[in-house]
Amino acid sequence: MPVPKRRTSKTKKNKRRSHDALTPPQFTSCPKCGEAVFPHRACAACGYYRGRQALPVEES
Repeated sequence: MPVPKRRTSKTKKNKRRSHDALTPPQFTSCPKCGEAVFPHRACAACGYYRGRQALPVEES
């Protein structure tokens, strides 16, 4: 099996790993109720998506 001839330097290793950082999730606010929701998802609190009822919501 092939084996690396030289050790990978810290610079080369870190440049390769520069795109591996995690980013926090992006939230938007629901225009109907103001709850934080993920983009392109129906609101879990009120059930609305793009101005119309998308999910049935049980009222408690």
